[in-house]
Amino acid sequence: MAKRRLFTGMLVGAVAGGLAALFDRETREYTKGKLKNVKAGSSYLIKNPSDAVHKVRVAFDEFNTKISSSSESAINALEQVESTLEKYTNKEESSRIE
Repeated sequence: MAKRRLFTGMLVGAVAGGLAALFDRETREYTKGKLKNVKAGSSYLIKNPSDAVHKVRVAFDEFNTKISSSSESAINALEQVESTLEKYTNKEESSRIE
């Protein structure tokens, strides 16, 4: 119950803050402009859903490529660290034997 009251209070506070901010003319104009951009973008996506799916797919492919590249770099770095540690460990062991 307390969790629900917290989120309700946050929501009411955000709405009240947003309404208070709209008393400023510059803020209202900025908000109108952003809402027009959202409306135009959503109208385009509704009329061209295949384009929206294509853009999401391209973005996902780019993200996947970056993740793969980053993971390969991380694996390479770990292999280098492992190799260095093995060399250091082998030197230590060989000096003990002598």
